[in-house]
Amino acid sequence: MSLLRTALIATLCVITFAAMPDAGAAQAQRAAFGALANGTRIEAVDLTGRSGIRVRIITLGARIQSLYAPDRTGKLGDIVLGFATPQQYLDDGNYFGATVGRFANRIGKGRFTLGGHAYQVVVNDHGNSLHGGTPGFDKRVWKIESTHSGPSASVVMSYVSPDGEEGYPGTLHVTATYTLSDSGALRIDYRATTDKLTIVNLSGHSYFNLASSPADFSTMHDLLQINASHYTPVDDTLIPTGTIAPVAGTPMDFRKATPIGQRIRDGNDTQIRYCHGYDMNFVVDGRPGTLRLAARVADPRSGRILEVYATAPGIQYYSGNFLGGAFVGKHGIVYRQGDAVVLEPQDFPDAPNHSNFPSAALAPGAAYHSVIEYRFSVKK
Repeated sequence: MSLLRTALIATLCVITFAAMPDAGAAQAQRAAFGALANGTRIEAVDLTGRSGIRVRIITLGARIQSLYAPDRTGKLGDIVLGFATPQQYLDDGNYFGATVGRFANRIGKGRFTLGGHAYQVVVNDHGNSLHGGTPGFDKRVWKIESTHSGPSASVVMSYVSPDGEEGYPGTLHVTATYTLSDSGALRIDYRATTDKLTIVNLSGHSYFNLASSPADFSTMHDLLQINASHYTPVDDTLIPTGTIAPVAGTPMDFRKATPIGQRIRDGNDTQIRYCHGYDMNFVVDGRPGTLRLAARVADPRSGRILEVYATAPGIQYYSGNFLGGAFVGKHGIVYRQGDAVVLEPQDFPDAPNHSNFPSAALAPGAAYHSVIEYRFSVKK
């Protein structure tokens, strides 16, 4: 993309999705979403807002199965990758749209020490533990606790992870609350409590593609901005070295909106070459625990803009490097390398093994709370 075109895009007005004046209240409606091969039934909850945005959450993995948002012409399109049946999600290892945990991201060799006790959790990624093991929370069937319609539409889903599941200590009670507001923002509130000292790190793993046409599906021309002055470098198995390094002068510098493909092509970092793209944790600027802008993605073709707000200290940016075109997703689209942007607000990877990282420990009597908010708009 030329500098002139980038500048023109940056100056175009941004239109947010205002509520339609004559529309009814936002709705949350339960529906069936098929069954697994073993007969387990999966439910869905459809959240429909007055902005025109609608999202479907399913109980398998408390995951976003579809999310329809308008482009600059007003045409609705499904902007998340995924599948049409629950068994496909169960068989797949890409975590499409899922709630990942008990510990999102990686733990080196699956080992950590907590409260004087050494723990070994399930190893499932090149000798390390990824997204809570096999199966993690993404493969569990969650319970619908409640739904709500009104000025906003919401659903609360819960899961109880027993003491020792995948090697983690403590019985963990988890809820994921999805709320679609009048303005079209989708908020996820993750909460958890435990009866024994443990570690918790929950995140959403949606694969976003803001394009309007399956014929032009790559995200390589999307403009990405990450509000992070530092990142956590990793070794050749994607485990942090423990260093917190500045992004300035590196391929990790997304403080200004940058075409994703240009950054990957220009990047000479070992990690980028190893992954054929990005799979890196960034240290979000601002105070952890406060809801602040973590990242922004703009698609010049469709006009769609996604802003990710979060309370977590970090955000993992993954550029869909391991989508190999080996299977067909929703709407008959073959997902290829670079066809998605994944932005996962979370604690730092391998946090239990680095005393200089924000702690991921949760004690009995304390409460874990992490918020992710996706805000959608368009450039006319």
